[in-house]
Amino acid sequence: MPVNGRSHIRIARPSRDLGAAERFWCEGLGLAVVWRAEGGPEPGEHDLLMLGWPDADWHLELVHEPARPVEPRPTEEDLLVVYVDGPVPDALVARLERHGGKRVLSPNPYWNEWGVTIEDPDGYRLVLCRRGWSNA
Repeated sequence: MPVNGRSHIRIARPSRDLGAAERFWCEGLGLAVVWRAEGGPEPGEHDLLMLGWPDADWHLELVHEPARPVEPRPTEEDLLVVYVDGPVPDALVARLERHGGKRVLSPNPYWNEWGVTIEDPDGYRLVLCRRGWSNA
């Protein structure tokens, strides 16, 4: 089958400010820039920032089109969950906050019990879950 558990996943969404997003995801969480492209001033041309870990089977794509910006519309249930498989380091949470994140409570008590939820500069939520994927 062409689609399986090792198929690469791209999570794509708009961003108001790619610089702020890059600081949060790279300097805060530790992702690397996988690809960057700058568009032009014409409609349909956009700036693109792809972020991820070199060994991951997924990456995060953030786009901004200066000529026709799309306002991010995250909800409190739009989550990117990273399973830490152990305690969430306070230093990591502090670093994410220093780089534009905001710690928030989740409306889902599961995430409050098992993790830390942080909004990125565009309002999307990152959950650092202290459980491992195998026992989530």
